[in-house]
Amino acid sequence: MADKPHAPACERNREPILEVLQRHFADRRRVLEIGSGTGQHAVYFAAALTWLDWQCSDRAENLPGIRAWLDEAALPNTPLPLELDVGGPWPRGPFDAAFSANTLHIMAWHEVEQLFAQLPAIATDDARLVIYGPFNYGGRYTSDSNAAFDQWLKARGAHMGIRDAEAVDALAAAAGFALVDDVAMPANNRCRVWQRNPG
Repeated sequence: MADKPHAPACERNREPILEVLQRHFADRRRVLEIGSGTGQHAVYFAAALTWLDWQCSDRAENLPGIRAWLDEAALPNTPLPLELDVGGPWPRGPFDAAFSANTLHIMAWHEVEQLFAQLPAIATDDARLVIYGPFNYGGRYTSDSNAAFDQWLKARGAHMGIRDAEAVDALAAAAGFALVDDVAMPANNRCRVWQRNPG
């Protein structure tokens, strides 16, 4: 299908992310992907994690591209993608897992706050959240390339930028999610995992 959107970064990072998901989603059943982008991650992860119902979601303008990827893959565990703007109505839960890649630094901070504030309403009591992307620690960049990337983001839009891990953890904690894993990824990214009501 020639008109499918394509993000080269998805091809580069999908295998390391999958390793994290295989561990942390091994006992999950229904995942909400927040900001599915092109849909490439969804078809790759859903094909590998066959026991999961992988629910894509994104803003309306991205849904045709996601549908193109899902239609071509024709997997049994990828329902039609749902429209989701974090500041608007959210889909019906419950989901026992949520995943998002390369979204927090694109959203405005108030949208990041909305994302975490909405999670409890759609998540099961033991839900797990995995977020992939760049993070700062202690207010510092983890690499020169991340510092340059942050400058590039802010030049595109003042609302964008790499988020501080501690600030995101505080939002997660307010929503009842505790950090349980923080995995180094290629290209100075992280896969961070939170658990709701960890036992």
